[in-house]
Amino acid sequence: MDNIIKLLQSRTLLVPELLFTNYRKLKLTELELILLIYLLNNDKVFNPKAISEYFDLELANVLEQINNLCDKGLLKIELKKNGKIREEQVNLEGLYQKLAFIIMEKDNSSENPTIFDCFEKEFGRTLSPMEYELVNSWLEDNSAEIITLALKEAVYNGVSNFRYIDKIIHDWNKKGIKTEKDLIKQRKPVKKNKVVDNSFDYDWLNENSKDNSLFR
Repeated sequence: MDNIIKLLQSRTLLVPELLFTNYRKLKLTELELILLIYLLNNDKVFNPKAISEYFDLELANVLEQINNLCDKGLLKIELKKNGKIREEQVNLEGLYQKLAFIIMEKDNSSENPTIFDCFEKEFGRTLSPMEYELVNSWLEDNSAEIITLALKEAVYNGVSNFRYIDKIIHDWNKKGIKTEKDLIKQRKPVKKNKVVDNSFDYDWLNENSKDNSLFR
């Protein structure tokens, strides 16, 4: 924390509030946060020696922290040509994208306050930006209710991945299933020559009427 205060006191800095208030959500350490603030406010040219001297850190430590930020998808160090000179430049597009998804998550929470929480609870982890985008694409053509039901279908079948859920939603769309009532109606056994539609073995819908706590 002392290093953050020193950095803030030493110069006028641009510190995005979204980054400062959500750095733990991005799984950043305080030192990684400091380095990102520094990189946001300096030339794009990557100069690890200057960073090392500015913060009085070992050069190896600086390089390790930069590597961590690259592994987290927040920045890239790219070799680019500037005139006749080739130089390493900092690309922070990954950071901007992740901050954008945080904004998207907040916007979606007002309209769909539980659906993203449901996925993260069932998967036991934070969704990736690509997964958020996929859920948003489902919401364009499907209700939050049907997506939540597809998630629960996958959970009861012991398959927790987005490809399987996407397949369920696609299959239900072809059958015209748009609500839980449609699904219940489609699941009712049809006695015709003793043929029963058992698309999925476990009848969790009836159990769901007794206990809906999973998605509250």
